[in-house]
Amino acid sequence: MRNIDKFNLIDQIGRELQSRMTYSDIDIYLKGFGIDVRAKTEDKSYGSKWVYSKDILAGESDDVIISIADELELEHSYSSAKRTDLSDSKFWLPNHFRLFLTHLSSFKSQTSKLQKALKNYGISGFVAHEDIEPTKEWLTEIENALFSMDALVAILMPGFHESNWTDHEVGVAVGRDVLVIPIRRGIDPYGFIGKYQGLQAKDKTVGQVATEIFGVILSNQKTKGRMLDCLVDQFLLSGSVDDANRWLKLLTIVETLPERHCEKIIENFTSNNIVSSSEIIRKSTNQLLEKHGMGSVPEFIQEAIMDDEIPF
Repeated sequence: MRNIDKFNLIDQIGRELQSRMTYSDIDIYLKGFGIDVRAKTEDKSYGSKWVYSKDILAGESDDVIISIADELELEHSYSSAKRTDLSDSKFWLPNHFRLFLTHLSSFKSQTSKLQKALKNYGISGFVAHEDIEPTKEWLTEIENALFSMDALVAILMPGFHESNWTDHEVGVAVGRDVLVIPIRRGIDPYGFIGKYQGLQAKDKTVGQVATEIFGVILSNQKTKGRMLDCLVDQFLLSGSVDDANRWLKLLTIVETLPERHCEKIIENFTSNNIVSSSEIIRKSTNQLLEKHGMGSVPEFIQEAIMDDEIPF
């Protein structure tokens, strides 16, 4: 990577960390990549989290910078040995939680309905029999999904254990240490996922199962932060007041909304006029922030339209 390209990527990372995290969260996050934060920032003062982050990252290797950019889902054209190339994949929806749905082919129709229901919670479900393009090498696409998923749902029913693929897909999730959510539809969790109680699907609707999956994701420490990132992003990117209200209602379910998520809402609230110009959404947002001990969002200021900008 050229120095100027690395500088630009670090700049993107700095801006992203500034919008998502507090100073202490940035320290904790970067330590996870083996970065000695304390040694690099001792006796220095910074005017913003963006400048702070850039200074910390300035001397890090290309692979570390690329790994951070990948995890933050920043767009770039660089690669490292650890990166899964998803440039041509269409199966994950942007700004959604990534959930792989492993199932028997005979249960394809119901699984596709579950995939649709999960969208209401900001969850993008991957259903192999539906999401792989006919022209793609299907095994490569499944591998890409498995190595980029945030969690996996295993729909356990008679025949699941005998399948050539379902146990392999669960094995990848266990090996990557991502959350596995067993759905009990005739058989109980077994093997490495036997430690999970599993969700009982008997006599429940697709919508009820989707709601319970969302609850598990939101309550598990492996997935809660990622799920909240997606909900906050969906709220800030809302295309209508109804959409914004729907995402806010999901955020109100959260007992403890971390400071970094509250700060992101405050800092980016006015970037979407649909959100910031609605008094109803503003009031509800401030109630959410007050619940978690945070300040209010900035006031909406209607920009004056110059005469030469008025349609003739």
